[in-house]
Amino acid sequence: MNRESKIQRKTSETSIIVELDLDGTGQYQVETGINFLNHMLESFTRHSLFDLKVEAQGDIEIDDHHTVEDVAIVLGEALQEALGNKKGIRRMAHSLVPMDESLAMVAVDLSGRSYSVLDMNFHQDQVGDLSTENVGHFLESLAQTGKMNLHARCEGENDHHQVEAIFKALARALHDATRVVHDRVPSTKGVI
Repeated sequence: MNRESKIQRKTSETSIIVELDLDGTGQYQVETGINFLNHMLESFTRHSLFDLKVEAQGDIEIDDHHTVEDVAIVLGEALQEALGNKKGIRRMAHSLVPMDESLAMVAVDLSGRSYSVLDMNFHQDQVGDLSTENVGHFLESLAQTGKMNLHARCEGENDHHQVEAIFKALARALHDATRVVHDRVPSTKGVI
């Protein structure tokens, strides 16, 4: 079963191409124009063992909002397409990831229903060239187009550590939730 996708999105603010292979080995080629977002997506890829290619051009001369949002939108769409009918997937998973003084928890349900609950308190406006307010927006946008329930919580003193722990926990949870573990759709409804 081929669990790959390629999604493109072009607006007056951004141009995004995402290629995703859920059964990869953690290979990546990422260029968003936002160095810290590149770093987080690379870390996400390594820890999810997905193969990911992201080519993004956006109006980062204004700020990073549109690019972060649209990368998340397209990544969610790519995830949804690659999952197909979701037959046999584990569907629900969670991960706890420490990074020095920080601890992140992410739980996902690839339920077909979009919902996000976030509990993150950052101390700075930015980490590198990424606005910390856009970390939550990335997760909300991903949950919406990925049609998943996504709960994320993090605590810590260092914002870099917190954000990185969140992306690693997201990666581990999505890896586990997307694994094929049986031959039926994991829902009493028969469809997701």
